[in-house]
Order: sequence, then structure tokens, then C-alpha cells
Amino acid sequence: MKFEKINDDKIRITLTSKDLQDKSIDFHTFMANPIESQELFLDMLDEAEEKVGFDVKDYNLRIEAVVMGDESFILTITRVTAPKVATPKIKKKFTAKRKNTDINSSHAIYCFNTFDDYCNFLEAINSCSSSIHSIAKNAVLYKYRSCYYLVLSNINLNNPNKLTFYSYITEFARYTNNSNLFACKLKEVGNVVIRNNALKFTFGNIAKK
Repeated sequence: MKFEKINDDKIRITLTSKDLQDKSIDFHTFMANPIESQELFLDMLDEAEEKVGFDVKDYNLRIEAVVMGDESFILTITRVTAPKVATPKIKKKFTAKRKNTDINSSHAIYCFNTFDDYCNFLEAINSCSSSIHSIAKNAVLYKYRSCYYLVLSNINLNNPNKLTFYSYITEFARYTNNSNLFACKLKEVGNVVIRNNALKFTFGNIAKK
């Protein structure tokens, strides 16, 4: 990680995918969850205080995150000038999903609240490089209860547009934990909406459900 102090109230942190691997952080969960709710974020703040003297105690923070094309994340953290009124408080515990096996990295399920959200996601990635559609060998869309679930399997972790793909999908959907177990459930009780190449469908091929 690289720390740059822009001014007394603002720093920039460059975080690479290798930094995530070194800390055994699951990539899917990092992209799906708010950065400020993760254990890694607390570690970064501690390191920022040690390396560049950026103290965040009793201050509100504003966080801006940008995904770069070279597989890095640029986090700009701004400390609000006026400190919060100091009050006794209990430190909240933050957790992050840990990477347990390679299967957890090559399989993922994302939940879309509506079919329109899924269509908007497709429209967004259609403007990108064609390789983004081959992020996974298998992509199936299910409807279960009132939501739509995109099941990705055999994800290509070396796809050059991997970060771009996940930055888009997390705008429209949320990551679902226990992907292997839930995938089996979807096969049993879910309704298949798009069986093959769910990422390559165009609006001419889709009749809204």
C-alpha cells in the first residue's frame, strides 16, 4: 500500500489486488461491501497514522474510492475539519469475509432486486471491452422469490477487465455469501431466466420478466 498526505485533512491510499491477497481478503467481498465496514479499512487507518501522521480520532471521514485500469484502488480519505464532540463510545467490531479456498474466488452469486437492475447492468457492461463478457465460463440468471440471482462459475481471475466488471456489478447488485450452497438451492427451487451466456445477452434477446 502507498500512502500520500495531500494536506492536513486529506490522504490518498493506493491499494493493489496483491495487497488484498497478502491480507487474505476475498476480492468479491471487498468489492461488494462498503469499504468503511471492513477490517482492512481500520488497518489502513492505523497504518496511515503511523506513516503520515493522519489521526482520525473523533473526526468524521469522507471516503472516495476509484477503481483503476491497472488493477489498483485509489482511496481518498478526507477528515472533516470540525471534530465530533468527544463522547464515551465502544469501539465497533468490523469484519471482512476471508478467502478460504480457490473455489470461493472462482464462483460468485450476485443478487439483483429487480430485472430492470439486471438489464441496466447489462447495458453498462455492453459499452466495455468484449473480454468483460467472458469473465466467467458459465453465467446463469435465476429468479428466486422476488429477486434475480446471477450465478457465475469458473471465473477467469486473470481477465484484464476483472476490476471493471466488479465495479459495475456492485453498482446494481449485492454479493451473496455461501455461493456454492446457495447455487445448489437455486438449481433446485429457482426458475431459470437465462440459462447460457447470461452476460452476453442483448436487449433484443431479453423479454422482461
